[in-house]
Amino acid sequence: MTLDHGDPGDAPSIPQPTAPVLNSVRPSAAEEARTVAAATNTATMASLSADGAPWASFITYGLLDGQPVLCVSRMAEHGRNLTADPRASIAVVEPNPPADPLAGARVTLAGVVEAPVGAEAEAARQAHLAAVPAAKYYIDYSDFAVWVLRVQRIRWVGGYGRMDSASAQEYAAAAPDPVIPVAAEAIRHLNQDHAGALLSMAQVLGGYPDSTAASCERADRYGLDLRVVTPRGVARTRVGYVAPLDSIDELRAATVELARRSREG
Repeated sequence: MTLDHGDPGDAPSIPQPTAPVLNSVRPSAAEEARTVAAATNTATMASLSADGAPWASFITYGLLDGQPVLCVSRMAEHGRNLTADPRASIAVVEPNPPADPLAGARVTLAGVVEAPVGAEAEAARQAHLAAVPAAKYYIDYSDFAVWVLRVQRIRWVGGYGRMDSASAQEYAAAAPDPVIPVAAEAIRHLNQDHAGALLSMAQVLGGYPDSTAASCERADRYGLDLRVVTPRGVARTRVGYVAPLDSIDELRAATVELARRSREG
């Protein structure tokens, strides 16, 4: 029997909220993409061979205003491909993905590569070196060239059922999330020491008054992703802060405020 996305087969159904989710704001697709791109310095690049066939290769990169900066050799096939045809895309996977790789975040950035000139050339060189310090041993070799991937298309996937596209303008205007990359310890603290507060948040703010347990799966600048357990099954919900955060240092006060709001109902 063949199943489609609308038929869960023998998988459990996901219980829906039975009360309003009071603030479900979360990062945009452009912000998510910028966050994934800034979290690592490696990717898989697809370039076009002389016969038009796709060629995937492992690359390193830095970022210059969100645009990937590559340093590739003409001796490599992908270097020759880019010289002949500037169209390319890179696929970036978040570091430390979950046990199920398809549940993790990843982003595809597609566009054309250009050789930067003038002041941008030096800025691009420094951006690559800052992200890939080992490049200092080869970046100035005559067969290597620095390219900037001018991003034209963006596709972000945040796991099962979470995906969206962004325009080049939205991507350029967005900034990496300041909380996501450094929130692991805070999330552990919330789950270990404040399970009661998380449950109250899920019941009062997250739309699941019948939840019997809740844990935090992610924190970002706009709010918390909660996993909730109910008699109807397991679900995910969102509780947003009163205002976006500018740094991880503001997370404690924001979660304390969420706990206060949930206690007051």
